[in-house]
Amino acid sequence: MLHIKNLTKTYDNGVKALNGVNLSIDKGMFGLLGPNGAGKSSLMRTIATLQLPDTGSIQFDELDVLKQPNELRERLGYLPQDFGVYPRISAADLLDHLAILKGLTNKGERKEVVDGLLAHTNLFQHRKKAVSGFSGGMRQRFGIAQALLGNPDLLIVDEPTAGLDPEERNRFHNLLVSLGEEKVIILSTHIVDDVSELCSNMAVLGSGQILLEGNPIEVTTRLNGRIWRKAVSLQEAEQMEQSLNVISKRLLAGQTLIHVLADEAPEGFERTPATLEDVYFSTLNASRSQAA
Repeated sequence: MLHIKNLTKTYDNGVKALNGVNLSIDKGMFGLLGPNGAGKSSLMRTIATLQLPDTGSIQFDELDVLKQPNELRERLGYLPQDFGVYPRISAADLLDHLAILKGLTNKGERKEVVDGLLAHTNLFQHRKKAVSGFSGGMRQRFGIAQALLGNPDLLIVDEPTAGLDPEERNRFHNLLVSLGEEKVIILSTHIVDDVSELCSNMAVLGSGQILLEGNPIEVTTRLNGRIWRKAVSLQEAEQMEQSLNVISKRLLAGQTLIHVLADEAPEGFERTPATLEDVYFSTLNASRSQAA
């Protein structure tokens, strides 16, 4: 289990990226939701020992992560939001090189691991192609392959499906699910569907703070009977934002579909089942209202 206590981080430019973060994450898939700039990548980088916090502690099983970073790295797999690759080097050769850096020195054992991971990520048939020429989805799958070197107990994936087409996103989801429940897997994303489809537990991060934590189904159930929707014009939507608790709006067939959080039905609205997206937007709106 991963325990994070009172983690804070302020950068030299004055940006407070983390502000007293507390989390306990058990084995299985854990979703960390938040908008861009919420502090997700800062938290992932801190857990991955790529930067030190100002205050706080991180415990992974028996390890004090901040005091034993090298021991944590031996058990860590990390897919950052952006990662570079060497040009003109094949997937097999690059993964072999990374395996050496991970400590797999036996050539025969290393080849077996590399071939196995390329097969597991559906890249074996592309093993002789340069990773720099891979599509976005193929690069992300290669990123998971390198993150799985050494069979890590803790796996961190940061915004893994951003920019992927629906087919590649679905393929990537299936790959994550195949990793099972024996690892602590942290999925950091701003895509709500990724969390609702994959994760048994989640948290919402906003302005460097944990705003909500729980099981996606349970936190969604709390809003049942309180979400109302109506298709309106853009001008009507702007007017309604002045008097109603509008938590989201999106275009649908040329009109604006708005969702409102209320105990009673506003005039002309119909009740709609709550979704995790409603939970996410209502949590962020409540946080922004308190900060205003």
